[in-house]
Amino acid sequence: MTRHLNSLLASLFLITLALFLPALHAQAAGVRLIEVPADSDGPALKGAMWSPCSEAPGTIDLSNRTLPGVKDCPISGERLPLVVISHGRGGDFIGHHDIAETLADAGFVAVAINHPGDTSSDMSRSEDLSAFMERPNDIKRLIDFMLGASPAASKIDRDRIGFFGFSRGGYTGLVLAGANPDWAKATALCQQSSSHICRQVRGKAYLGQPLVHEPRLKAAVIADPLALLFTADSFAEVTMPIQLWGSERGGDGVTPEDVAAVNRGLPEKPEYHVVSNSGHFAFLSPCRPGGRPELCRDAPGFDRAAFHQQFDRDVLAFFRARLEN
Repeated sequence: MTRHLNSLLASLFLITLALFLPALHAQAAGVRLIEVPADSDGPALKGAMWSPCSEAPGTIDLSNRTLPGVKDCPISGERLPLVVISHGRGGDFIGHHDIAETLADAGFVAVAINHPGDTSSDMSRSEDLSAFMERPNDIKRLIDFMLGASPAASKIDRDRIGFFGFSRGGYTGLVLAGANPDWAKATALCQQSSSHICRQVRGKAYLGQPLVHEPRLKAAVIADPLALLFTADSFAEVTMPIQLWGSERGGDGVTPEDVAAVNRGLPEKPEYHVVSNSGHFAFLSPCRPGGRPELCRDAPGFDRAAFHQQFDRDVLAFFRARLEN
């Protein structure tokens, strides 16, 4: 009887181990630096691409960061969905690397660029209206590159393209999805400000600079978007599925009320999440030791690493559902 019980327990252990081994054996994300060449539509765009890779996980040094992945790994799979990523004010292409890694491990190609003049290494246009006008075009050029001259072009399913954007990147995604800023509202907000960008708004510098909408996008995840330039009427032409995230505390010019207004204004009801006890920068990847305090400081009791485990899963689930074959 004892021998039979031991044999049964051993069999159950092996079955359980077999069930868990596939989940424990994670593949690496392949990581490759990219550069979209300068052309008549704008300057060169520098960034990185994450893609499925069949090699064992490792680490790479990327822009003064050590990240999990395999440098320049051959891309595994065919007809892969693509997700393009847009950072916030003064951010960079690494700021949402955990999202990119999660997507690549799940069979997506993910790609992020630095928006020229509004990135951590170059803030020369951060307070200029052009930073808002040209961001959507940066993403259009990135998609053109990924489907054309990029090393991944032959591997991408051009009918399954999604977008992830945070803060000003969220503004970028809403414009790409069809939203139009309300310049009358912007002018009213700028009446009492002497900032450079407000002088441009009052001077109607936006005239003659059409914003780019991107019909190739099929779904978007928008995290704590900068939404000051929008009203309910701004979203009349937005029809794509959207997963909208808001922080409970806001920050950096983004308020919970503005994000809630986006939720109310979208004609197609988004999948809406408000993250309890979170500040604006909670949507950035968990910080390494020595990270910038203003970006890494969270409210007491808020665990950014634990939040991102769920956040990454929810973003992946949304894209899987909306970019399915």
